[in-house]
Amino acid sequence: MWEKLEALRAARAGRRISALFETDPQRAQRFTVQTCGLLLDYCKTQLDDESRAALIDLAAEAGVAARARAMMGGACVNETEGRAALHTALRAPETAGAIRVAGEDVLPAVHATLRRMEDFARAVRGGSAGGAGGAYTDVLNIGIGGSDLGPAMAVQALKPYADGPRCHFVANIDGADLADTLAPLDPARTLVIVASKTFTTVETMTNARTARDWMARSVDRPAEQFAALSSAVDRTADFGIDDSRVFPFADWVGGRYSVWGPIGLSLMIAIGPERFREFLAGAHAMDRHFLEAEGADNMPLMMALVGIWHAQVCGYPTRAVLPYDQRLARLPAYLQQLEMESNGKGVAMDGTPLARPSCPVVWGAPGTNAQHAFMQLVHQGTQVVPCEFLVAARGHEPELVHHHRLLVANCLAQSEALMRGRTLDEARQMLAGRYEGQELERQARHRVFPGDRPSVTIAYPQLDPQMLGCILALYEHRVFAEGVILGLNSFDQWGVELGKELAKSVDSALSGSGIGASASTATLAAFLRGGGA
Repeated sequence: MWEKLEALRAARAGRRISALFETDPQRAQRFTVQTCGLLLDYCKTQLDDESRAALIDLAAEAGVAARARAMMGGACVNETEGRAALHTALRAPETAGAIRVAGEDVLPAVHATLRRMEDFARAVRGGSAGGAGGAYTDVLNIGIGGSDLGPAMAVQALKPYADGPRCHFVANIDGADLADTLAPLDPARTLVIVASKTFTTVETMTNARTARDWMARSVDRPAEQFAALSSAVDRTADFGIDDSRVFPFADWVGGRYSVWGPIGLSLMIAIGPERFREFLAGAHAMDRHFLEAEGADNMPLMMALVGIWHAQVCGYPTRAVLPYDQRLARLPAYLQQLEMESNGKGVAMDGTPLARPSCPVVWGAPGTNAQHAFMQLVHQGTQVVPCEFLVAARGHEPELVHHHRLLVANCLAQSEALMRGRTLDEARQMLAGRYEGQELERQARHRVFPGDRPSVTIAYPQLDPQMLGCILALYEHRVFAEGVILGLNSFDQWGVELGKELAKSVDSALSGSGIGASASTATLAAFLRGGGA
């Protein structure tokens, strides 16, 4: 099937995307999918009926549907680590029926933890749980990776619904991150949430101990103002955190898929348990859609197939995510981890080298900021960058409706410009009268846009908790489907380990107690150990 797809791609070389609309007046309707209030528009790509059908056949050959059922049913789909990947259980309602891992129904424990989180969140929001100075005014979440990117992104995205204590996030081991975040906070009215499944993550625990020392300078019992999102109850107890403030989660929840459970506690405190339930409900609705919809009617599958077409068939090495929604400013970073940590692999599930490139480099920024930064390269650069636009029909600021209209206009104009481009003749006509002769030709060439550059657009009514849940679950299942098609394991992340292991030996070089690294690293360590002189 890969060979067929490559042949279809070659046969269509030179055909412009805009030409597809001329031969098919219904293309704009036929190359879209709608579900859960979302509209996915992928008509501004080179896909036609034949190539779309071939991609759907590719997914069927790979067994995407069966693999999705296995994942959501609790099977051991994370084969290299010997565990399930059951983040979807965190948003399944109690009425969903049994979801078994190793014969045990996991839903009762999931919902017991969810209710404990809700009780704690209500106590924090209502003031009955507070610090030495009274009700909490601030919550500091200390984590890294999925324990930071997910909740930090979601809290910012749902700011219009945040009526609880202010939430802050620290991840970097760089002391500047913690120092700058702590500076305006009142230690007597700050709750610190430490997010680490094992409670051994070096960056997280270093920051947690420093935060405890900061609090201890003005609070008699600082550990009483800490909560832990961890399964290592012995270590949380050693840290001084009472078991009633420890919220565990199972090993079948991967970090980058964990915002739906205890890792989302800061979000729940910010927006309240009822809104958090709406967030879960949106994701669960997308879960059901992914399981039940077939072929071109399945939105996550079509997202995956468009991605496969661009990255593996066309060979485009990057993908830009462009939310025209300022509150989704951290979504590109969240999706960087979700996709590149999941599918940035070099071997297939059986350990053999991949025959094709794995996932593209994912990057991006909010529009319209991106238009005044890197969109120059996207429009006129020598490499093709498929773009994914996200835009809401309405914002949360009715008094600024004219701002939102301009925002939407810019979003739609960008995808139109990427597809349409500007020819040399059009550029000449535009400049006629201002320049002539060779100067006209030179100036015109600088204003040519190649066009024929693909994009998809995800549109939705408004960014609310349920819609955010839908969008994040859409991307999770898209990444999963791509991984199944490529034949790799989307749920391990061994590429994170080697640098962490080597950091220990490099630290000895920095302390002067040993080399433990290459000559280059040792030389750099000596320079830095000497203060950079």
